[in-house]
Amino acid sequence: MQCLWFRLVGSCVLVLSAGAQVNVLTYKYDNARTGQNLNEPLLSPANVNAVHFGRRFSHTVDGNLYGQPLYVAAVPVADGTLHNIVVVATAHDSVYAFDADDDLGPNSAPLWQTSFNSSSQGVTTVPWQDVNCAVIYPELGITGTPVIDLATYTVYLVAFTKEVSVNGTLRYVHRLHALDIRTGKELPASPVEIKASVPGIGDGGATVTFVPQSYKQRAALLLANGVVYTAWSSNCDNAPYHGWIIGYRADTLQQVAVYNTTPNSTGASFWGAGAGPASDANGNLFVVSANGDFDQMFYPPDLADSIMRLAPSAGLTVADYFTPYNQADLADLDLDLGSSGALLLPPEVGNDTHRNLLVVAGKEGRIYLVDRDKMGGFHGDEDAGALQTVGLNGQGVFGSAAYYSGNVYFSAGGDQLRALGIADASLTTAP
Repeated sequence: MQCLWFRLVGSCVLVLSAGAQVNVLTYKYDNARTGQNLNEPLLSPANVNAVHFGRRFSHTVDGNLYGQPLYVAAVPVADGTLHNIVVVATAHDSVYAFDADDDLGPNSAPLWQTSFNSSSQGVTTVPWQDVNCAVIYPELGITGTPVIDLATYTVYLVAFTKEVSVNGTLRYVHRLHALDIRTGKELPASPVEIKASVPGIGDGGATVTFVPQSYKQRAALLLANGVVYTAWSSNCDNAPYHGWIIGYRADTLQQVAVYNTTPNSTGASFWGAGAGPASDANGNLFVVSANGDFDQMFYPPDLADSIMRLAPSAGLTVADYFTPYNQADLADLDLDLGSSGALLLPPEVGNDTHRNLLVVAGKEGRIYLVDRDKMGGFHGDEDAGALQTVGLNGQGVFGSAAYYSGNVYFSAGGDQLRALGIADASLTTAP
């Protein structure tokens, strides 16, 4: 059994041979988004070094990788042989499966490749100029990390395409695809076009409609209790836009959930530098919104720069939230709380009063420790709702924190990697 470092253009993934069976099926290993692998049989500080650990081989793919590569052991591919595979999706709207163990002989080529482009039918990726935003450059295709359901050998992902018909009609389309990881082929219900709308209270109660060209699917997908959730971001804060979470049944791809952060105003998208929504065992979603309007007087409220618990009942509804007291300043100064996703902590680091915790740190570089069961809402002059706030050096956190063995790990821009201990529902203030 040998440990491999398999480097792909634009991204890296660690994979193990068949005996280890350490699958990576979703962003940061689990729906709590902890980033911890509790089943690692080989790696240790003693053998991760220049002598024993390094790149084994690489493959070139057709576009940039913005999503995390995923790994599945012992997959029976189309010819009946078993392979440990790495699944990657590109901004050129392609999905690949590579053998994870070597690049020799037949494994020098992808086990399969599926593309959603068709130049003969006028279907291409979306140039960055078409959305007036070069954050994803030079093209937008698949940017969010896919998610894999091992029970059905299915990988779910969202592809963005520009489509010109024979009569010259132009459309921008996001589609949720479900592919068989053994073959790369679409499943019978796949794909479905992303569409959504919600009633608005403000502006005369006009319906708010999802406009494909206004959004990118940057956040990692989430599979929770049989539902695939997709989260949506603006392109460079080009108004008008909102934050959307749209859910589909994993088996039929029937739409079952739609949530909009600002049905009465604008802004508050979900991007998190690629971090995906988190969820607990009951299927509650924990999401963090970016800059925009905040008004808790509406029902439902407009919740920019907020941490939310969304209950899966009746689609998705706001069950609770926390908003920093200086939300208006965060929005004005482009200091999104939503540059990061929520990390759900295990119950053993809480206490009898605050058992279920989460942490978030956004562009301001401030950590918020929040009780998931009583999140605290909004207080206009202080962060009374948070259990604790801790300042970080640097230029803010992008992505999300990680947890392992009593420590929470943060990597802020312009700063060192920091580990803060956590116990009895309290973070150490010094690393």
